[in-house]
Amino acid sequence: MNFLQHIGHYVLKFFKSVGALVLFTFTALSHCLRPPFYPRQTLRQMIEIGYFSLPVVGLTTVFAGMVLALQSYTGFSRFSAEGAIANVVIISITRELGPVLAGLMVTGRIGASMAAELGTMRVTEQVDALTTLSTNPFKYLIAPRLIAGVLMLPFLVFIGDIIGVFGGYLVAVYQLGFNASNYIQSSWEAMVAMDVISGLVKATVFGFIISLMGCYHGYTSKGGAQGVGKATTDSVVSASILILCFNFILTVLFFEK
Repeated sequence: MNFLQHIGHYVLKFFKSVGALVLFTFTALSHCLRPPFYPRQTLRQMIEIGYFSLPVVGLTTVFAGMVLALQSYTGFSRFSAEGAIANVVIISITRELGPVLAGLMVTGRIGASMAAELGTMRVTEQVDALTTLSTNPFKYLIAPRLIAGVLMLPFLVFIGDIIGVFGGYLVAVYQLGFNASNYIQSSWEAMVAMDVISGLVKATVFGFIISLMGCYHGYTSKGGAQGVGKATTDSVVSASILILCFNFILTVLFFEK
């Protein structure tokens, strides 16, 4: 009976957490769509998420493209199919690697930052001070972060796609000996609008997930410095898992036949 009691406790705790997250999500979305808005806060978050995350995303995608071209050549050379490397690089980067890698990198950088910042404000009662000053915390703290995440992740992924394809080009031309014009022509012919669009849609969803998890765990944290640390860890872990789950769901929706 004690074993069943423990199972029931964790099941009820799980559903309680899911319910709290759903209520938080709908509340945050409603405040994103209704005035008043805080454009200065939104712009600050856009710069923080978009501009300052460019180096991390760029480095990640360029090396992903380089490794992808090198590994594709190693495998395809066994079947005399080296000409398909450009196709594989551009399809893999735009459909999967660009959005997923950018999402995971931004999760580690921005999701943790949001959770730590909001968690510190919560445990030091700065959130309560905003309420005392007749400022809605959802309007001032949560909505700008959600809007900025949704707007800037597609921008980051689009830049990351370009850099990742360029990384594949560098390896293919300067290390594997491909003809530059032929490689560019093959990449251009392999590029399909739906591949790019699907990656940008994924990026939009991932941006919302990253911002939501960072805001939720930070806003609901408690227990002092230890609680802030736990909120930061939970935000990164939960956002990473949700990104991988929704990546599969969106891939099935876009490309299942």
